[in-house]
Amino acid sequence: MQIAFLVYEGLTALDIIGPYEVLARIPGADVRFVARRAGEVTVDTGAFALRTEHALADVPRPEVFVIPGGTAGTFAAAKDEEILDWVRQAHAHSRYSTSVCTGSLILGAAGLLDGLRATTHWAAKTLLEEYGAQYAEQRVVAAGKIVTAAGVSSGIDMALWLVGELAGEDLARTVQLAIEYDPQPPFDAGSPAKAGEEAVRNALAELARKI
Repeated sequence: MQIAFLVYEGLTALDIIGPYEVLARIPGADVRFVARRAGEVTVDTGAFALRTEHALADVPRPEVFVIPGGTAGTFAAAKDEEILDWVRQAHAHSRYSTSVCTGSLILGAAGLLDGLRATTHWAAKTLLEEYGAQYAEQRVVAAGKIVTAAGVSSGIDMALWLVGELAGEDLARTVQLAIEYDPQPPFDAGSPAKAGEEAVRNALAELARKI
């Protein structure tokens, strides 16, 4: 089973590393990080880079692919025809085409979300709807073989769901235990409805600085 993780300049690291840590534990999985060109790609903070061994052309038909999100880097990727062409081609042959956070905007830009229920980071709801998607306020949304996850951390939830679909719920539970994914956040502020107006304003300001 070939699983491809799309890598591009300015992605958010956890969007891709979280699902990778889960999906790479499927027995026999052929996991590949792919980018426009093989080499190093810098994450959105600029603090480190991910090294990819494969160009897009090397992995044209993955069984599963994951598109991470970000801010400015994602907006640029959503306008990159080389990336969008690869997404369309991969989707034509995939078993599951997935995204995390604003990675759904790249699916949308490729023309794959029109009329479908999908999710993304809460701050990108309007942008997602501009691609014809019906925003759903859920952690994970499956619309046929397209699966979208909400903000950054929800990529882990999505990946565990995928393991259940691809390799069975027993393995999914085993993987969840192996990575000790048992969220107990110290604050109940994980969504705009829970966080309050001041926290929402501060979060939007933080996100705006990255654009």
